[in-house]
Amino acid sequence: MKVRAPLLLSLLAFTISVVAQSRSPIDLANASVPAGARRIAYGSEPLQFGELRVPSTNGPHPVAIVVHGGCWVGKLGNMDERAVSMEMIRPVAAALTDAGIATWNVEYRRLGNAGGGWPGTFQDVAHAADFVRTLARDHQLDLQRVIAIGHSAGGHLALWLAARSKLPKTSDLYIEDPLRLTGVVDLDGPADLKATLPLQQPICGTPVITNLMGGSPEERPERYRDGSPIELLPFGVRQEFFAGRMFAAQAAPYETATKRSGDTVHTTLLPEAGHFVFVDPQSDVWPQVLASVRRLLSPSEK
Repeated sequence: MKVRAPLLLSLLAFTISVVAQSRSPIDLANASVPAGARRIAYGSEPLQFGELRVPSTNGPHPVAIVVHGGCWVGKLGNMDERAVSMEMIRPVAAALTDAGIATWNVEYRRLGNAGGGWPGTFQDVAHAADFVRTLARDHQLDLQRVIAIGHSAGGHLALWLAARSKLPKTSDLYIEDPLRLTGVVDLDGPADLKATLPLQQPICGTPVITNLMGGSPEERPERYRDGSPIELLPFGVRQEFFAGRMFAAQAAPYETATKRSGDTVHTTLLPEAGHFVFVDPQSDVWPQVLASVRRLLSPSEK
């Protein structure tokens, strides 16, 4: 029997592990968070904007670029669109800012949005990241301490932000002088797009990776080389890789490939954890996520 994506994601959202519980994506989107976020456009398209939160303490502040997931799509089945938007990861941004970290929670064009897919989805996230330089002029941001943190499909994009300095000038995704990151946190997101191809239909209900890349690895080899983080190792950036039930099988191969390349990665494998515990500040897993961010922003910790 074919399981529809909304049903599958609902089951994942309400899965209870032995160590943690989490709210569903729409619960997270509806969660109450402190006021004070500033909506700022980084481009001219309707979805090219982000929410900036800055701690009330004196700066300059470390920065976390927050990238939401949602199967790289603008709408998933009959689910509320907010469940696959930056609204569902807003509690993460608010919790990080409460911990003293400025957050730039970015929206971007996805499959189903005009201009989404290849190369627009990647370009939007890249331009949003580079826009932190502009934000720093007026908001006391420390450009020497900037990380990316992403969940699910956003975890893939966060890793890619850390890797994009490796892109050749011939790439559709090449941008000169990309913002240098201090580190990156992947919260249960795919690091290897080729290895994730068998999961795209069961998890998302459609061939989202094939659609995102505009074809298979055989049809678009250069796009997979430029868009799949594992293909771009080493990044030269410290990494924190969290894997729950959904991407547990990718943890060991990715850690091996990362360390073999010479990069530093700290892997947290929670094979019984549901997919959304990583982005729920009320879950038992959240303290580990926050600790990983602090490790990356503390030069003395490796």
